[in-house]
Amino acid sequence: MTEPILETRGLTKSFGALVAGDDISIDLRKGEIHAIIGPNGAGKSTLIQMICGGLKPDAGQVRLMGRDVTGDSTASRARAGLGRTFQISALAMENSVLQNAMLGAMGALDHPWRFWRPVLARSDLRDRAEACLDRAGLLELRSRRVADLSHGERRQLELAVALTLQPRAFVMDEPMAGLGAGGSARMTEVLDALRAEAPILLVEHDMDAVFALADRISVLVYGRVIATGSVGEIRANAAVREAYLGEDA
Repeated sequence: MTEPILETRGLTKSFGALVAGDDISIDLRKGEIHAIIGPNGAGKSTLIQMICGGLKPDAGQVRLMGRDVTGDSTASRARAGLGRTFQISALAMENSVLQNAMLGAMGALDHPWRFWRPVLARSDLRDRAEACLDRAGLLELRSRRVADLSHGERRQLELAVALTLQPRAFVMDEPMAGLGAGGSARMTEVLDALRAEAPILLVEHDMDAVFALADRISVLVYGRVIATGSVGEIRANAAVREAYLGEDA
């Protein structure tokens, strides 16, 4: 088996007496979508923050393309190829759609903020930003102010911003959050096509989307992975049904 694109080894994190991450070891392989599911308070957000650099684990490692990035900053991990979307959109609301995408593309530069105004005029970054907006279905809205976008359009923009980094792996935190049925269906199609470009670690509560997309699913409960397997294996797992899915899974 080839080395995972993204991997955690024994990630552990406590906040006082609360254990939010308990020896979490998961991996993300080329061409797959690996979903992380679990009840509220299971530690999913803590796991994502440890993977992306927002939280330092008490123990364990995060490895990207075989390299230990546990001590690297969020920006360094992004430049190394880790593309992230957020549960709550983190966009510059008063800037245009295109400016947001170009600012994302700047994140791939070695010193992205040193000369940010001249960099925004670079045609190569504009071309990359517009190509990513086109893939996300937002090119026609590139001049629109982000604050004037719908919730679904902001989710699409967040994906476009992640794409500008040309990531080796995506980490997506509830990309379906707040989308209606139509928006979820469109996002599902986009994510399904993306896996061939870069694998996706997907945290999501929309179980229809998870079951439609995931090659593997890991179930997190009280900070510990209680099961990992295919959709069929997770549906049939008695411990998972009791802890999260219920009898209607």
